[in-house]
Amino acid sequence: MSGSNDPEILNLEEAATLLGVSVKTFNKVLHSQSLPARKIGREWKFSRRALIEWVGSGKSDDFYRDGGPTEETAAAGGVPEERRRTSGWRLELD
Repeated sequence: MSGSNDPEILNLEEAATLLGVSVKTFNKVLHSQSLPARKIGREWKFSRRALIEWVGSGKSDDFYRDGGPTEETAAAGGVPEERRRTSGWRLELD
């Protein structure tokens, strides 16, 4: 739970901790998603409230699809791309 001593503005490490992910994973999401953030000088800054709202606005069905053709690939006559649970994050998996 958020206490009264928790800062409202977070740096990258604090934001990753808030979301419970590693800094490496958070950095990948930062570069592949539209996270609510500002870059001030060389440092990224995040609003605690905006990050929580961003997580809350996501939908699980964006990540779990049946793997069938998407509207775009069906319309273009193409082959559907492989769907993964993390495909919505557009992460490069090892």
